[in-house]
Amino acid sequence: MGNPNLISGSVWRLHHGTREIARLTVTGADMPWSYAEVAALPGFEEFRALFAEQERAVEEEDWERADACYTRIRAALTLTFPDGSRVAEFMLHIHDDGTAGWRWHDEPFDAEGG
Repeated sequence: MGNPNLISGSVWRLHHGTREIARLTVTGADMPWSYAEVAALPGFEEFRALFAEQERAVEEEDWERADACYTRIRAALTLTFPDGSRVAEFMLHIHDDGTAGWRWHDEPFDAEGG
């Protein structure tokens, strides 16, 4: 029962180009959100400030800035399922404490979906 991609301990991977820059080991899910511990790999550091900016924007309810961060993250990074296939659409938050939360979909999010 449940989605095999969300089994605790399954590993999703974050890529910049062909380089794997982080591993997200699933710790739980509360649909539509999934949660993980993040293992940063070489190449992740250049994006750490962008994720921190996104987190601050959300905390401050500055949705325009949060959306701009999301756009930059999605333009630069790809996420793959544990089987290695690419996630069509995702919204990822990586926190300073080494945890992550994200939601994903098999198809791109509706452009009108806000």
